[in-house]
Amino acid sequence: MENQIRTVLLLGMLSGLLLAVGYLLGGMSGLTFAIAFAIIMNWGSYFWSDRIALFMYKAKELKAEEQPKLFSMVKDVASRAGLPMPRVFLIPSEQSNAFATGRNPTHASIAVTRGILSLLDEQELKGVIAHELSHVKNRDILVATIAATIASVISYVGFVARWGAIFGGFGGRDNDRGGILELLLLAIVTPLIALLLQLAISRSREYLADETGARILRDSSGLASALEKLEQDTKRHPLRLGSPASAHLFITNPFTKKGLLGMLSTHPPMEKRIARLRQLRF
Repeated sequence: MENQIRTVLLLGMLSGLLLAVGYLLGGMSGLTFAIAFAIIMNWGSYFWSDRIALFMYKAKELKAEEQPKLFSMVKDVASRAGLPMPRVFLIPSEQSNAFATGRNPTHASIAVTRGILSLLDEQELKGVIAHELSHVKNRDILVATIAATIASVISYVGFVARWGAIFGGFGGRDNDRGGILELLLLAIVTPLIALLLQLAISRSREYLADETGARILRDSSGLASALEKLEQDTKRHPLRLGSPASAHLFITNPFTKKGLLGMLSTHPPMEKRIARLRQLRF
């Protein structure tokens, strides 16, 4: 419940930031444009993001006879979670990772890498599957899509504002309203705040999926053990597919970050995730 409330508050803040950007950009007309643009982008992302993600990672749909044990585990976890059987895909990568996508439970897919099938034992892999199906159960794909879309609109406005300033095309609307201050807010401050809010939402949903997955199985040890192995494996086997923009989809960040960039991760610190799982009681 705590993570659900936090997500609602963060999404509210992000939406409020978008409205403020729209107003700064052009009063009520800019506000209307920002809302319309966000709705159109959300609609497209909601219906097409799963296909784009699977295509980006060269995921191949599997049949039950190709991976009978994997299908059996997915079916078992989906049944426990009260979800329909999702489509199952294999990503041709030696990095051990997985993600779920799809606009709702009846259009869900789960994708696992070749590496994770050989690294984890059955209990650990079932914990990962439960985590991913928890994202489906909690509608996290929709939440992430909305957050990413709003943040993208704000970042785009910041990009336009920066180029407008370079070519002298920004600030002539209402100089008495503080053109320089508006430029600073639009070009630098709001995109940074939007990014931080988006990352906070992503981290909050990861914590929630960890807990939900453990409660579905009534066991947190498998997922905790899996996360320990996955953390080390992502460092040994860099992912050479896709884009860092889709890192939030995976159970662990497939694109390792160091130093300051590590603070801007889409995922919570692994040691905190594992500690929370170890503390769960059923």
